[in-house]
Amino acid sequence: MTLPRRLLAASPGWTVTADVCVIGSGVAGLCAALHAREAGLSVVVVTKVNIDDGSTRWAQGGIAAVLDPLDTPAEHAKDTLVAGVGLCDPAAVDVLTEEGPGRLHELIAIGAEFDRNPDGSLMLTREGGHHANRIVHAGGDATGAEVQRALHAAIHRDPGIRLIEHALVLDLLTGADGRAAGVSLHVLGEGSEDGVGAVLARAVVLATGGLGQVFASTTNPAVSTGDGVALALRAGATVTDLEFVQFHPTALYLGANAPAGQQPLVSEAMRGEGAYLRNSAGERFMVGRHELAELAPRDIVAKNITREMLASKQEHVWLDARHLGRDFLEHRFPSILARARQAGIDPVTELVPVAPAAHYASGGVRTDLNGRTSVPGLYACGEVACTGVHGANRLASNSLLEGLVFAGRIGRDLARDLPPQAEPVDIEGSGLDHYVVSSTVREDLQHAMVRGAGVLRSAESLTSTAETLAQLGGKHSVDPRPANWEVTNLHTVATALVAAALTREETRGCHWREDFPDASDAWRGHLLAAIAPTGALTETYEAMS
Repeated sequence: MTLPRRLLAASPGWTVTADVCVIGSGVAGLCAALHAREAGLSVVVVTKVNIDDGSTRWAQGGIAAVLDPLDTPAEHAKDTLVAGVGLCDPAAVDVLTEEGPGRLHELIAIGAEFDRNPDGSLMLTREGGHHANRIVHAGGDATGAEVQRALHAAIHRDPGIRLIEHALVLDLLTGADGRAAGVSLHVLGEGSEDGVGAVLARAVVLATGGLGQVFASTTNPAVSTGDGVALALRAGATVTDLEFVQFHPTALYLGANAPAGQQPLVSEAMRGEGAYLRNSAGERFMVGRHELAELAPRDIVAKNITREMLASKQEHVWLDARHLGRDFLEHRFPSILARARQAGIDPVTELVPVAPAAHYASGGVRTDLNGRTSVPGLYACGEVACTGVHGANRLASNSLLEGLVFAGRIGRDLARDLPPQAEPVDIEGSGLDHYVVSSTVREDLQHAMVRGAGVLRSAESLTSTAETLAQLGGKHSVDPRPANWEVTNLHTVATALVAAALTREETRGCHWREDFPDASDAWRGHLLAAIAPTGALTETYEAMS
């Protein structure tokens, strides 16, 4: 099966020019834009729907950063490395944990307000995999919303940043030397520009977020369709660690007849504050299975929940927060209580049904410590990127921190030296190079991914999923429109993810192979994916030193 090297689309009918084009408006994208402005560069921010519709505002838990005098960046790094199960880049982890506190204080300086103790100090809590209280939060369980609010306000205060909303990015534009020269995009009729256009820029920053909508059940918003990873693959960039998709252990289970798509998240912070997991017999099944019990790393908790569900033939387990008390729960977790009560469940007096759902992509577009990808002039940060921080499994509350830290590094790199704007060159190709997959296959694709490439994987399930994807990918469309472009992106990312999961014959972190239940030193390395000029997906294994 071949994959498209370009999306079928009309030629750009309008252009906008800036020094830097940032794709995405979450914590990573907006921070990258602000840092580019500090370097004196003009910026265009392109976002798929509205500025606040990405994953950042849904983050409930908080931001991990060493602020307690008794804590150290080395201890934070140690917890991060343990969670990453041997695949983290130690240099990237050191950058994250050492630069993180400073970047957090920068966020506070632009107006982000976090929860504080009576003496005015920042309130710190703990989440799964952490051995110290180092999580700052806002509004109890509304950290992402506060971060998004503060960054949104900062962006609108800066006249040097232009925002284009309702815009789906299509493909990277490159100059004759192969360097990024901008992007093509499609703007819906809500903006001043209508239809396919182009942003010409001296550098492009991908901050498009995750790929959770590849699965039928996910905590990700509807916009998370893997657009950045798919664009990078089509542009010839290297992508890595796609098999490591973290399934959050505790999404609110809404019933067998609930619609597919974004599921409400029940933050790990609730377990951090003392909530218990119970099976259908009422037993705390995580006790004795890990030293941190309910606060074990997410992959371990998700696996054990899945085992309990299989053993009991139930579609969920239970979260018990009743002993925490009404006053505490309503103050600390107002958003979670409101959403649960909307579903007819009161966590103050009732057990909460929860089940794993696709949550976070630890892999993505491969970057160096300055956010540079393998394509000159193309940067990536946030969930779309693979900086080496997360390894095989992201540590709780390191995601917002990663966006803060590496967006700052990209800004610093952009300030050093950018070449003049290049003239994009046309990419000639056959119909096999430029096509879209029909949007009619979306649900079939998403359900196939849950069945065969979800929490439980095996050679049999993954081979079956790969065959299904090949069949679905053959359903081409001659209609270039957003629904078909999105599904083409989903299909490209799903194909690369399944290929990597099938190749990696071990269980490590988020990647759980029933037929290879143990980790193997032979697989302590990274699978690098790319799309060859022929459209074939290529894989290369790179062992870690």
